[in-house]
Amino acid sequence: MSTPFSESSFGPSTLVEILRWRALQQPDRLAYTFLEDGETEEAHLTYGDLDRQARAIGALLQGLGTYGERALLLYPPGLEFIAGFFGCLYAGVVAVPVYPPYPARLVRTLPRLRAIANDAQPVAILTSSTLLSIAGNMWEQALDLQALRWLATDAIDSNLAEQWQQPVLDSTSLTLFQYTSGSTAAPRGAMLTHGNLLHNSALIQHYFEHTAESRGVIWLPHYHDMGLIGGILQPFYAGFPVTLMSPVAFLQRPLRWLQAISRAGGTTSGGPPFAYDLCVRKITPEQRATLNLSSWDVAFTGAEPVRYETLEHFAATFAPCGFRREAFYPCYGLAEATLIASGGLKAALPIVFTAQSAALERGCVITSPRGEDGTQTLVGCGQSLGDQEIIIVHPETFTRCSPDEVGEIWIAGPSVTQGYWNRPEDTERIFRAYLADTEEGPFLRTGDLGFLKDGELFVTGRLKDLIIIAGHNHYPQDIELTVERSHPSVRPGCCAAFSVDIAGEERLVIVAEVERRHQPQRDQSSDAVAPRFTVGVARAIRRAVAESHELRVYAVLPLKPGSIPKTSSGRFSAIFAVPAFSQEAWM
Repeated sequence: MSTPFSESSFGPSTLVEILRWRALQQPDRLAYTFLEDGETEEAHLTYGDLDRQARAIGALLQGLGTYGERALLLYPPGLEFIAGFFGCLYAGVVAVPVYPPYPARLVRTLPRLRAIANDAQPVAILTSSTLLSIAGNMWEQALDLQALRWLATDAIDSNLAEQWQQPVLDSTSLTLFQYTSGSTAAPRGAMLTHGNLLHNSALIQHYFEHTAESRGVIWLPHYHDMGLIGGILQPFYAGFPVTLMSPVAFLQRPLRWLQAISRAGGTTSGGPPFAYDLCVRKITPEQRATLNLSSWDVAFTGAEPVRYETLEHFAATFAPCGFRREAFYPCYGLAEATLIASGGLKAALPIVFTAQSAALERGCVITSPRGEDGTQTLVGCGQSLGDQEIIIVHPETFTRCSPDEVGEIWIAGPSVTQGYWNRPEDTERIFRAYLADTEEGPFLRTGDLGFLKDGELFVTGRLKDLIIIAGHNHYPQDIELTVERSHPSVRPGCCAAFSVDIAGEERLVIVAEVERRHQPQRDQSSDAVAPRFTVGVARAIRRAVAESHELRVYAVLPLKPGSIPKTSSGRFSAIFAVPAFSQEAWM
């Protein structure tokens, strides 16, 4: 029987202590299963296996004199990453998980990898033999990466484990840099300590009510905070097994996710809202008939504002499969706060609140009956957890908002990370915020907007993403939902609304991916769809936005599917290169 540490007399101060304890007390206990093909082909890792692999990797790193340095973790999805991560911890090396660039997408993915490497200044890159064998394709474009020491950790002699020596670590020791989602060309690494990870893991375990009998199923990427901390470290901390699969396996066939839950008797799983929407769209009634989701009691969702319609559609679609509406667990968090910052009671239904849309755009919270025109139903993300604190603050005056005002979400507590690596000014500005009138603090400025209603947190959008036109605030996600519904050709979850400065005036621009079956005319040399076909789509978008938001759309650009890059949390990347403006390309 595995033991959650919050219920035991053993109080660890580092993740290394936990793995050493599990390896000694539960060496044969199954920790991780990876679905190689996303379905039935499996690889397994016990706590004993993981400890031995981590000691071998740790010993090699110790022999290279890397204590206190950084190492990039560049792995495809799989168990090799987990061993590499703990190998870093066993050597006192700060792990830096990064998205592995693939040869076919180097133009999009290599610049971010190089930016992170330039910022973190690693002494080595840990990877797998498979990825190392194809890394040569990057050399011509990234000589700086070639100069680093590359180590294929799955090829390390396991006998090195006997040479490992326990490093000097405590709760204040750095473990991990979490680089922000990737929507900026200058990524910033949030610095996490063992204490941050243990505190946040204890919060998740307590509020999700995880026990040794829980069963996890995770497709989220290991280089993203929800995938790493929620999907890999939480099961390890609480002592229950987890089944993992590649994000690509899920995206190619969303049925695989729910099949894995059915087969494993999964109790805890989740992801950003788009994942639930994708299942509703892509899983057929015949496929749903094969699923049993009755074991699933924590269906967490976050990383972006949670739509009421997303929860309703998924619950209604999969109720015949045994899914229960109360399993939904909307929550809020971010990398700078380790992971989770707010959540609710496991057994409770999600809390919803209907407000006047126009008032929200003015920063006011006015209750309205659900279903009326001009209203918006928001999903609560729970309350502040444990000894953490959440307040809502005017971003201009640094004073508390009243309960009927929208403001910036500020957080304080032991899960707030130590700042950004090597960026003292950004750290001071974002992690050391104080209220102007009372001097309370320090708080973490999240950059997210929301309000508190009876202690429940409602997230309305991103401060930096606000579209301000003619003095009025507009949330891009609201406009994007309108665009999705404006025409059957627009791909759900695949449009972006933003503003551009034209002659000193902010104008609204829409880009939207169009389903292939609606594209009889396409220009193969460009991401843009042939103008003759898209006139009707553009007119529908303009009309819908004007009617719902009283906004004039300056330009609409319909694109081929897959043209708009997203971050690992499902957000659109701000470094998206929009084709050059022209009257021919923009409708």
